[in-house]
Amino acid sequence: MSLSRLRLFQLVSPALPVGAFSYSEGLEVLVQAGSLRDADGVGRWLGAELARGGLALEASSLPRLMDALARWRDVPDGEGWEAVRQLDGWLLAQREAAELRAQLRQMGRSLLQLLSDLDLPLPPLPPAAAAGPAPRLAWPAAWAWAGLALGIDPLEVVEAYLYGWVATQLSAAVRLVPLGPTEAQRLQLALAPSIAARAADLAAADPQALWNGGVGAGLAQLGHAELYSRLFRS
Repeated sequence: MSLSRLRLFQLVSPALPVGAFSYSEGLEVLVQAGSLRDADGVGRWLGAELARGGLALEASSLPRLMDALARWRDVPDGEGWEAVRQLDGWLLAQREAAELRAQLRQMGRSLLQLLSDLDLPLPPLPPAAAAGPAPRLAWPAAWAWAGLALGIDPLEVVEAYLYGWVATQLSAAVRLVPLGPTEAQRLQLALAPSIAARAADLAAADPQALWNGGVGAGLAQLGHAELYSRLFRS
């Protein structure tokens, strides 16, 4: 087994200390509203988000982010950093809910701190930008840097991003629906072909040529801030 594959396993481990377990990304709203009642409903929801949700914009941006991060690391002319900064900001702007934007910032900050503690820090800012604040990348860009720093193939980085999102949603569903852990594992296994096929398409796609059809997810994420009682932060 390749070293990069072992590093990929570490990146998708539930033990990764980034706080993903504390977010439901609107799933809590859907369960409280009675829209998701059982395993079949959760499976349909996850399949629809993989096919048409805003997740696709983030996943398809990962190879471009990795390329821009490599330029930032290897050529100190500022173009790579500027490309990363613009794409990072564009992805945040695609998310309607303030809670979800805060989630992406917090998880990105936690992952970058972890990588720095593991002696894999971001490259220094180019001279023209060095006087400004330290870079604070959101989750997709931080994930892309993790993939680049750990020597993982871009397609595998995209696959892992989608897989990790599904696993996190299922973890939330186990606590909310309720959904038994065996049923959650059955859903994760059943979605594996969709994840692989979707990753292959997204790795070759232009993120700014895609569209986000996850209107229901966006409304659920916005509605989470108004819940009277809640378990999750988004």
